[in-house]
Amino acid sequence: MNSYEIVGSRRGVGGLALTVLMLMFLIVPTLLIIPMSFSAGEFLEFPPQGFSLKWHHAIAESEAWRSALGVSLRVAAINVVVSLVLGMAAAYGLVHWHSKWREPVFALLLTPMVFPVILMGIGTFYVYAKIGLLDTLGGLVLAHATLSMPVVLVILTAALAGTDPNLEKAARALGASRLRAFWDVTFPQLRFATASAGLFAFLTSFDEVVVTLFISGGEATTLTKKMFSALRDILDPSIAAVSTWVVVVTVIGLAVVQLLPRGSAPASSQAEIA
Repeated sequence: MNSYEIVGSRRGVGGLALTVLMLMFLIVPTLLIIPMSFSAGEFLEFPPQGFSLKWHHAIAESEAWRSALGVSLRVAAINVVVSLVLGMAAAYGLVHWHSKWREPVFALLLTPMVFPVILMGIGTFYVYAKIGLLDTLGGLVLAHATLSMPVVLVILTAALAGTDPNLEKAARALGASRLRAFWDVTFPQLRFATASAGLFAFLTSFDEVVVTLFISGGEATTLTKKMFSALRDILDPSIAAVSTWVVVVTVIGLAVVQLLPRGSAPASSQAEIA
């Protein structure tokens, strides 16, 4: 091994070590929540005092926590549908729109990703107060879709750019409508990207707290707002128990998406076109 290879090997090891340290810095604080949720003590502290499942049982038996979880799941599920429909339509239009305005429009659609969330929360609050959407599930879905749709748009735009447009053109030349050609030919090539985009839309909605603090309340209180209120008012390990289950659900969702088949369009669809 010459000197250049030795230097390159050392740089590779150094880069790997730095990456591991950065990941530990980001992940370890989250992992500390898990043992704190099994504490036998009455306060949120680390290291935990003993081992107990009482806080997990308390969360499972609490009507308030179950109601907040139900609201978050309903809003997130509806948000996935809304974000995927709008994001897919926008991505398809942008990919096939050959105009000088395509890049400015694409940048405009991505502004919710870079715009300060606190300002979006304040603006959404005043708009909703005028039109009567405060403390409603519909208002939450619209607000969350605004935040998650740019993520969906980025994923699906990249996926659509990697598909072969000639397959869809061939289907249309054989008499299929644009919608039928897209559904039978193009969409099967986007299944993995769509599943990934749907997961990120779900997690964006499920984890959203800043805008939600301004516009939700009453029967439309989400899990994240309930967690924020509990952390502000009381410091018992129940908040750690909820956080633990949120982490578990998130990890399971990411694992499921990673295990999905990543193949392109089925051979039967391509054979029908041929």
